[in-house]
Parts: sequence; structure tokens; C-alpha cells
Amino acid sequence: MPRFLFGLVTACAVLAALFAGAAGGSTTAARATPAFPVTITAKNGKVTIARAPQRIVSLSATATESLFAIGAGSQVVAVDDQSDYPKSAPKTTLSGFTPNVEAIVAYRPDLVVVSYDPRGLVAALNRVGIPVVHHDGAQTLRGAYQQIRQLGMVTGKREGAAKVVAGMKTKIARIVASTKGKSSGLSVYHELTPDLYTATSNTFIGRAYALLGLRNIADAADRAGTGYPQLSSEYVVSASPDLIVLADSVCCGQKASTVAARPGWGTIAAVKSGSIVRIDDSVASRWGPRLVDFFRALSRAVTRLRA
Repeated sequence: MPRFLFGLVTACAVLAALFAGAAGGSTTAARATPAFPVTITAKNGKVTIARAPQRIVSLSATATESLFAIGAGSQVVAVDDQSDYPKSAPKTTLSGFTPNVEAIVAYRPDLVVVSYDPRGLVAALNRVGIPVVHHDGAQTLRGAYQQIRQLGMVTGKREGAAKVVAGMKTKIARIVASTKGKSSGLSVYHELTPDLYTATSNTFIGRAYALLGLRNIADAADRAGTGYPQLSSEYVVSASPDLIVLADSVCCGQKASTVAARPGWGTIAAVKSGSIVRIDDSVASRWGPRLVDFFRALSRAVTRLRA
């Protein structure tokens, strides 16, 4: 229900109660709108949840983080093998990439959340009566916030979700405001893998750099328009970014010393100034509550560079 309409209905209910009281009638307050059933529109279309789920299986690392952050962690009975945060999340061998329907069903879930739909997983679960919410990779911050709100709706944790989103918005806005003035003229290279795959400003992570006022060196190299071009070593050296962000520190052991040891990379501005930031791979690849940590790390790097 639109906010203005909800306000109008509430006001009318209050007036009706007051008039009833004046006439000697009942002054029972208007009932709140029930939380369930609830219907949302996700990647897999309209999804209706009849009642608050008590046995959630999350096959999305981002959704797992969000579910625990909004207060629905106690409803989660299983997660995929990529869900490594928070540490209190249950540990399983379930896969979101090569899912085993029978293994998922064995947990008797009343809701499954996925970020991929391999092998017709969503349809297979629907056939056995299990509702599925498919949240694929968010393209914008607005999209990320909407997914968190939807998880709040389908789990009965609307207030928790609203609080998480409000907190993220406030913190990120403050970080952006304090960083943009310092980042003018600075360039960045975001490394996804040691073989120099990167992300442009047309990707979710690339938009974070744009918000902070950083120029992405990958933008001019993405002739195919994929958003994830593979750069050559010569290209990165020539572009000489002021800041290098390593999103392959956990998977591939990349750090300042390994970057500096690459042939020719000693001449890059970021290597000379030591402006190489290691970001936990999971933080750099997810679009949940820890986005704040990502923005904060970048802001600190820019501040140090300008000091």
C-alpha cells in the first residue's frame, strides 16, 4: 500500500474510533495490516508466502548475510557452501551452483532463497511445493536495498530489514560525502583475478567507485561492453592507477608485495605510494549489509593517499 494511502486509511480509522466513542459506541483501535500472506516480485516472478517461514534454506551468500542482519537468522536451517558469513550461520555442503534438489528438500524448507537458477532449480522446488525467492546480483544500491526489504517481508522481519537499509543508507552517504572531495582526479584499478579480470563502472562494484568520485581505468578498455574485461599488464602499467584494490586476496593470495613483483608494475603510481588495498573477496563480491565495510575501506585508502 502506498505510504500516503496508508496514512489516509489510518487517519480515517482514528476519526471513526473517536466518533464512535462520542456516541457511546466501541473505541476499538483499527487492526494493523497482517504481515502474511505476502507477495513480492523477484527474479522468478511473483512469489507468495502464506505464513512466516521457520525453515529457510539460503543458497545465496549475500542473502545469508542479509537474513542474519535483519534478525531472521534463527529461521535459517541451512546455507550453501559459499555462505561463510556470519560465522554463526549453519555449515553444510549444499551448492548454489550445482544444486542437489533432494539434498535441499531433505532439510524440509518452507522457503528457499537463491542467487542462481541452475538446472531449473526454482521450477524443481516449486513442483514439490517449496516457495523460492530468486535474488540475482543487484545492479544498483537501490536494487540491493530492495532485496533486503523483500527478505524482511517474506520472513516477517520488516522492521529489522528497514533498520538495516536505513543504517546502510546513512553510513554510505556519510562516507561518500566525506570522500568525494578528496578523490577528485584519482584513478582506480579493481582486480578480480590475478590474470587481470576487472570490473567497469557499468557493474555494481564499479558504480561504488563512481559514487566515491574515482575514475575507473577499465572503462576505456571494455570494447565488448561486458562490464568485466580482461586487461593486459601493459595496459594497467600504462594507465598507472593511483589506487589498486585487490578483490583476489583470499582466493589467490594477492597482496602489495605480489603486485609490486609483477614485471613493470613498480612504475605504477599506486605501487609507488603503497596505495594497494586488500578487500576480502566476499565483501567485494556481495551486495548485502557489508557494503558499508567496502565503502569504508575505499574511503580510508583515499584519505591516506591524500594525506
